Amino acid sequence: MIKRILTILILAVVSQACSINYTFNGAILDYSIYKTISVSNFPIRAALVYAPLQQMFENKLQDMITRQTRLSIVDSNNTDLRLEGEITGYALSPQAVTEDAYASKTRLTITVRIKYTNSKDPDMDVDQTFSAYRDFTSDQLLIDVQDSLCDEICDELCNLIFNATFGNW
Repeated sequence: MIKRILTILILAVVSQACSINYTFNGAILDYSIYKTISVSNFPIRAALVYAPLQQMFENKLQDMITRQTRLSIVDSNNTDLRLEGEITGYALSPQAVTEDAYASKTRLTITVRIKYTNSKDPDMDVDQTFSAYRDFTSDQLLIDVQDSLCDEICDELCNLIFNATFGNW
């Protein structure tokens, strides 16, 4: 019984001494060092353009940062962290072809290039491209499923970006 109490006390003291904040969402940030982030616009540079995509992606990314960190999003280049990039791909490709040579499934793929700059620790900088996709069947028109597919793909892309930058994976 005494060993158990001592173990609990030692763990409590050790955990209080740590200054890094570990959360269940994967974010590893020391909030005594990191307080601000700027998130720039992500212009669409893809051959195909779906106009609402830029705003949808930017809002989801900023919402994720706001919900899962204690960072303040500011409009400045003089911040602790900076996230910028562009939407480089918005593509449709056939995935399954029927016997009469028509696509029975089509894949919508969105690609985003990000540049994450850590002004406090340049070794943590990230310059990477992320892609995500969703398939839809030929009995659905793209115009009917486009918003929901883009919404799901943006969620996945934001998770990938968040894990690669704030999660230190």
